[in-house]
Amino acid sequence: MIFNNVRIESMAYALPDEVWSSATIEQQLTGLYERLRLPLGRLEHMTGIRERRFWSRPVSASEASAMAGEAVLKKTRFKAKDFDILMHTSVCRDRLEPATASYVHRRLGMGPQTQIFDLSNACLGWLNAVSVAGAMIEAGTIKRALLVAGENGRPLVETTISTLLNTGLTRQSIKPFFANLTIGAGSVAAVLCHASEAPDDAPAVLGGAVETDTSHNNLCEGGAGVGDGLVMQTDSEQLLLAGLDVGGRAWDRFKNTLNWTNETPDRVICHQVGKAHMDRLLQRLHLNPLKNFTTFESLGNIGSVSVPITLAMGVEKAFIKAGDKVALLGIGSGLSSMMMGLRWGKLQG
Repeated sequence: MIFNNVRIESMAYALPDEVWSSATIEQQLTGLYERLRLPLGRLEHMTGIRERRFWSRPVSASEASAMAGEAVLKKTRFKAKDFDILMHTSVCRDRLEPATASYVHRRLGMGPQTQIFDLSNACLGWLNAVSVAGAMIEAGTIKRALLVAGENGRPLVETTISTLLNTGLTRQSIKPFFANLTIGAGSVAAVLCHASEAPDDAPAVLGGAVETDTSHNNLCEGGAGVGDGLVMQTDSEQLLLAGLDVGGRAWDRFKNTLNWTNETPDRVICHQVGKAHMDRLLQRLHLNPLKNFTTFESLGNIGSVSVPITLAMGVEKAFIKAGDKVALLGIGSGLSSMMMGLRWGKLQG
């Protein structure tokens, strides 16, 4: 996909108020660690995740998304009623019906002409939404889109801790649950618009490429468990290897699409799974790790929120500057990978 007229007019995010360190989670698992003689510090050592954030009260996916939506509406030149489309792009959703986007739309006071729907694809949801909204903007179907994502991993982490403590698992059988303990919470929102609606120096979405291999769709599966608790099981080792393969092919396709080389991007944003995944992916794609910005150390894995919130924070901390070419490297269970290229300008707000 190639875009000539798609701009990111503004971005914003919302972070939960409660911090859970990896050490805190391990303290809750003391019984398991003692029974299996697991070393303390294992969680942070294996993932590089020092802490993650959770809301201290129950927060729905729509409320989380609306928090970021409210924040971006304070930055953008557009009013809530000006948008042609609203997409809720998270793994987390309020319920099967209606669309979670309908609750976000109501909370933000958006207009009756705004098309709403949910777009969910594991950790790739937000990037998929950029490609869909970008294509609509490029075609002239719409001019302004609001993309929101709100993830709350607390129910999953709490259910996982309970499962680990109350079942007779072995060192081998706990492995599918380990990835659950890396999950965090947060939300993000972005305004995409046609170039004619944006400042001349607004960041440009240049395009991207996708690679999909669904032969590996059983390596990470999640859903509702007993008592509506969330459950997920992941073959982390095989998922890493399969993800590197699909990501490598996506990167080759991406470079051909945008006529980039491994040296072209000035800055890189990976999906924030953890240190091992990041190191192996950058090595596989022959990308300089000094160009990479990370948030997993303090935010953990926030699903579809991870890439855009890391992008927004990279800009906030001046790691990404005007004129930079930025590569967004997304990989989601399923498996699917989407790589997207941006040319940075001055972001509103």
